[in-house]
Amino acid sequence: MVTDHHYYPLEVEIANYLANEWSVPVLLGIFAAVCASIVIGTVVVIDKTHPNLPKGEKAAIWWFVISGAIHLFFEGYFSLNHTRMGPAQDLFGQLWKEYAFSDSRYLTSDPFVLCMETVTAFTWGPICFVVAFFITNSHPLRHPLQIIVCVGQIYGLILYYATSMFDHYYAQITYSRPEFLYFWGYYFFMNFIWMVFPGILLVSSVRTIARTFSALDKLTAAKSNGKANGHTNGHANGHANGHAKKTI
Repeated sequence: MVTDHHYYPLEVEIANYLANEWSVPVLLGIFAAVCASIVIGTVVVIDKTHPNLPKGEKAAIWWFVISGAIHLFFEGYFSLNHTRMGPAQDLFGQLWKEYAFSDSRYLTSDPFVLCMETVTAFTWGPICFVVAFFITNSHPLRHPLQIIVCVGQIYGLILYYATSMFDHYYAQITYSRPEFLYFWGYYFFMNFIWMVFPGILLVSSVRTIARTFSALDKLTAAKSNGKANGHTNGHANGHANGHAKKTI
């Protein structure tokens, strides 16, 4: 059964749709409170267990923990429940229906959105937690994994924007309502966060790895020069001693 709704395009079919029972301020307030609790809890734990970590490293941990939680639990919820989003009235279901005013594909089991969110939830989500842990003990795999997850997040976001814009400009299909809150607030800003922070962390990791290899190359070159000089000096000293013996 397809019921009336206010999503774009207005003719899109949303099976068994039920309007949200909770108001927008309540939904967003609960979501913000949960996110704040995760961040504050992470801050308290890290400050107690690793007080000497630089502030930048602590901030990276906070980001990966909240990012991993949103990926795994919130986006994972969508991946597992995409076929019954229309009538859903639990917290995550209502949050997704509110967000869907900016992208109705989340209520129609759109293949791209479903595949993208599934990869994000069950690949990037767990890796975010692994990277956060690796930061605390300076694990050598921290930066390679950080690069992988950041590239994955940025690539997924680019495809997310691109597929929506392609349909908008070439197929004349609009998934977002025109109001400022939905397009610029939900669709653009709330997603663009995953362009900014992963971009910063990606650049940081690339620079760190570049500096490490540069230092390694210099060390290797210095060792090679030292061996070469030692061999040359040893050969020269041996030749000189042999010449002196012959002279005596």
